[in-house]
Amino acid sequence: MTFQQIDTDQVKNLIEEKDVEIVDIRDFTAYGSAHIMNARHLSDGNVQEFLNSADKSKPLVVYCYHGHTSRGAAEYFVNSGFQNVYSIDGGFEAWRAKHPVEASE
Repeated sequence: MTFQQIDTDQVKNLIEEKDVEIVDIRDFTAYGSAHIMNARHLSDGNVQEFLNSADKSKPLVVYCYHGHTSRGAAEYFVNSGFQNVYSIDGGFEAWRAKHPVEASE
């Protein structure tokens, strides 16, 4: 089993059609500035807690800045037991160019 690389329109459709978990693996400052709505920030400090509590049968969308680092993270989540893992092609920058974002408060 492996992850799927999908574009931002496919991600948007997935979010609209299913209950998905979205994780942002960029640094905290970037996440605080803007992120995909309902995305959860993951870092080395909280990833284990996420692994222990997440529903691994729920689709998981992973993104970083440009879609490179998220591929490795997506593979990590597949190896950690997640069944449906997606990495955003082009990352957050591709998403922001076409779709709304939110800032942390």
